[in-house]
Amino acid sequence: MTTISVIIGSTRQGRFSEKPAHWILEELRRREAIDARLLDLRDLPMPFFDQPVPPAMPGRSPYDNDVVKKWTSEIAKSDGFVFVTPEYNYGTSAVLKNAIDWVYPEWNRKAAAFVSYGGAMGVRAVQQLRETAVAVQMAKSMT
Repeated sequence: MTTISVIIGSTRQGRFSEKPAHWILEELRRREAIDARLLDLRDLPMPFFDQPVPPAMPGRSPYDNDVVKKWTSEIAKSDGFVFVTPEYNYGTSAVLKNAIDWVYPEWNRKAAAFVSYGGAMGVRAVQQLRETAVAVQMAKSMT
């Protein structure tokens, strides 16, 4: 079975991202071969990335923060992701970028798709996320 995680990329009060994320989740759950999960960054309040070495560093120490450990575990269990992102000031939300930055090998060689909204329909947020996906060695598609 393929595990696809839908990531809500906003924690803002009154956020719109819940609507498309839940719709996508339900559509994925209709497919027999997919185990669809929701990862809401509100439920995973990670600190800003502040580690002495980047996540890509071989042999880095395990993370101490329990929320980051849970997030990293969820990413490791998933085969692909649908990122639902707002566009803020020509880019994605800081909370989503920070969440991506905490992880590296767990993203590698996994599929990514993007759903966006906001200024210019969110295309500039997706543009940044596509570049980030390349940096963490994800396979990407645009939706």
